[in-house]
Order: sequence, then structure tokens, then C-alpha cells
Amino acid sequence: MSINFDTALGIHADALRVRSQRTELLASNMANADTPNYKARDIDFQAAMKMAASHQSMGSIETTHSNHIQVSSSQFASPAVQYRTTVQDSLDGNTVDEQIEQAQFMQNSVQYQASLNFLGAKFSGLLSAIRGE
Repeated sequence: MSINFDTALGIHADALRVRSQRTELLASNMANADTPNYKARDIDFQAAMKMAASHQSMGSIETTHSNHIQVSSSQFASPAVQYRTTVQDSLDGNTVDEQIEQAQFMQNSVQYQASLNFLGAKFSGLLSAIRGE
């Protein structure tokens, strides 16, 4: 029986990818807190994970003709970036609330680290199974 990392790791690799993209967006929001007319953006994590789970269950994409473009299933799992709703309007049109962004960034960082720890434990378990320990 062969080991397939996609089935062994499940959706957790996609969770790391989405969390990483969300970290970049939240950092961009904080960096542009003073930019006039900048609109804060975010990713709906749960919707992105549902999308990733539905594409993961489909398996790989097969082409039926040599002229078809080769596409990996991970290209379909890119989450939709949405604009954050404002809590309070600003005079310059900027929708970034620094406190909300910092809280979201820290929460995402903790969840990213938890996902890394979980995947580390999965890899340790796989390594123990390979070694026969």
C-alpha cells in the first residue's frame, strides 16, 4: 500500500495555504492604514475551506486530448478576496480599522501556528509508521 500525502494530510495543507494568503492580506491592510481610499480586504476562511474540500474530493483533473492545457487542482482552490465591511466611516475613504486588523492578524497567526503544529505531528506519525516504531 503506497502513501499518498494528499490523503494523509487531508485538507490541512490547503488550510496552511489559505492562512498564508490571509496573513498577506491582513499585513497589506495594516501597511495601508493611512492610505486614502484604501479598502480593507480579507478572505472568508470557512468558504475557502469548503471550496478546497469540494475540489479535493473531485481528485485530479484529467485531459482527454494532447492539446488541452495542463491544470492542477490546486489552481482552482484560490479563495475569493472580499472587502471588509466598515465599522466606522473615515473622512479619507480608508476602511482599515487598525485594531480590528491587528486582532485578526494575531488570531490568524495563532491558527497558522496550530496548523503547522498539527501537520508536524502528522509527519512525525508518518515517519514513525515508515520506520516501524
